Amino acid sequence: MLRKIHLLPLFTVLVIVLYACANIGTPDGGPYDETPPRVVHTTPKFGATHSKATKIVLEFDENVRLERAAEKVVISPPQMNQPEIDAVGKRITVSLEDSLLPNTTYTIDFSDAISDNNEGNPLGDYAFTFSTGAVVDTFQVSGYVLDASNLEPIKGILVGLYAMPTDSVIADGDSVATPAELPDSVFRTRGFERVSRTDSRGHFVIKGIAPGRYRAFALQDQDQNFMYSQKSEMLAFSHRILVPSARPDIREDTIWHDSIHYDSIVSIPYTHFFPDDIALLAFQSGDRDRAFLKSERPQLEKFSFYFTAPDSALPHIEGLNFDATDAFFIDANPTRDTLTYWIRDSLIYNQDTLHMALRFHATDTLGQLVEKFDTLTLTSKISYERVQKRLKEAWENYAKDYRKTYRNEHKEEFKGMKSKEIDELIEVPPMPETFLEAKYSSQTLNPDHNFDITFKEPIDTVLIDHFHFAEIIDSVSYERDFLIRRIAGNPMAYRLYAEWQPGSTYELLVDTGAVVSIYGRRLEGGKKTLRVKDLDAFSTLFVTLQNADTTAVVQLLNGSDKVIKTQRPSNGRADFYFVDPGTYYLRLFNDTNGDGVWSTGDYDQQRQAEAVYYYPGALELRAQWEISQTWNPTATPVYEQKPLKITKQKPDREKKQVNKNAQRKSKKR
Repeated sequence: MLRKIHLLPLFTVLVIVLYACANIGTPDGGPYDETPPRVVHTTPKFGATHSKATKIVLEFDENVRLERAAEKVVISPPQMNQPEIDAVGKRITVSLEDSLLPNTTYTIDFSDAISDNNEGNPLGDYAFTFSTGAVVDTFQVSGYVLDASNLEPIKGILVGLYAMPTDSVIADGDSVATPAELPDSVFRTRGFERVSRTDSRGHFVIKGIAPGRYRAFALQDQDQNFMYSQKSEMLAFSHRILVPSARPDIREDTIWHDSIHYDSIVSIPYTHFFPDDIALLAFQSGDRDRAFLKSERPQLEKFSFYFTAPDSALPHIEGLNFDATDAFFIDANPTRDTLTYWIRDSLIYNQDTLHMALRFHATDTLGQLVEKFDTLTLTSKISYERVQKRLKEAWENYAKDYRKTYRNEHKEEFKGMKSKEIDELIEVPPMPETFLEAKYSSQTLNPDHNFDITFKEPIDTVLIDHFHFAEIIDSVSYERDFLIRRIAGNPMAYRLYAEWQPGSTYELLVDTGAVVSIYGRRLEGGKKTLRVKDLDAFSTLFVTLQNADTTAVVQLLNGSDKVIKTQRPSNGRADFYFVDPGTYYLRLFNDTNGDGVWSTGDYDQQRQAEAVYYYPGALELRAQWEISQTWNPTATPVYEQKPLKITKQKPDREKKQVNKNAQRKSKKR
């Protein structure tokens, strides 16, 4: 009885506690907190002057959290030693490890990293500022950093400023400060003076700037020294002189009722800082340091060398356990930084391990290309023993299947005999020939396309007279002229050229042995029926350019930002024929060096990458349509040109304060 008296209150209390816990955070648990955290105290004070504090403390009216501080929080001037940033309870602490510079404005830009701990209400863009001198500098400049090759926004790249120097000269007896050029070496010898980092849109804001004249640079700072010190670092530079200024302005702001409906639009006065349209186009220098990365031998017949940069000269190989004279077929990738060596002689490639001495060009500590020497041991991932085992297994399976089929077809001959006796009587012929593997392009062609054949291994012989090409008209074959040529830059691919007629059907007959690889494998004969689409299946696009450079090259792109067609304009117009129906986009680059491809820049030569532009909209092309489009590539700022649909670096969702209480009320209705 005593136990019941004590258990009943305990059970009742437990039920009450569980019920209360179950209701925490539910719509009936009181109104949501919709107020962003508020700074109530700082050490030092915001905007303090003559400050010597290296520990900055921000106190809030509620518990806060700091999101991705290493990515979002930027301190200017930049800190060589990584500062410590902590968020605990209602306090954020920033400890600067570098010594403070005299007469300098310090800005700790938290961006949108601060929000309250419970509901996630964002504080918004917040920056804390103080000065070690008598003045707090308040100017700002802003803009965008884009990939020069495709105008993709670059997220997380550093953007920095250098102040333009002044020279003192005597004019009418007075000392006058006149502008001087910023030496090109400054980007390589001195860290940024003010710094920021781009967001997901490639946008940046550099704050705490003093009056003056500046130049802007961008850098993917691999070694964190805030200057361009490695050729592999992506960079951007501009000769535009930036003069910070400000004026009062008004912006329209939306007061939201909930996530769908808004209450009103209000006009908010603010200070508008200029310039706000800086465009930095980043590139990686083509003149990169060259070093030997690695080698690999994925199979007996071939091995590859990987370098960090191309070279006009091939490495020299001296075989230590084989004769390397004329031993290889060499396949270089388009950028010539990967070299694949196909070994011709089976006596060489059947060795599991190849020993060789390699001489090649590499960059030394002075940045010069010099000859280097290395010894390599290349072991095939698939050994000769394993290859032979596979061949033996293939033969045994083939022989087993052949004998089984033969016994079934000659049952009467072997009646009464044992299986072992029968197998001994059956003479198994050689295995069928292993033909050269080939991949054919689509057999349905556009009139301006050709037919490609790509092989799995290098080709030794192509016998043109073993190819037979004809047009089929009313079931009758008519021979037509054709050419077969190796595709430039791809030594294992060939292209059949012909004068294709829209709506026509062609037949390609290939004799066995028309193509032979360096290993003696022959292409199996066969027939391919090729059909050319009718003109009614296509659209035509005429692009008229305004204010375009005379070196412009226009590219038609698909929805994946891939080049479909390329045209050099004639008389200011680029015409695209035989375009499949669909949604397309336009890109243009100025081919200033005339090599037909986009070329990167070089900081040491003060050469920008070739300019790239995008038509800012989409083009819907339908069958049998002829579309004319006028395009002025410079009419829209480059950071507003690339359509979001084909932009791979999408902007992060903007943090907004959500009126959850209003949403709750609307749901109850």
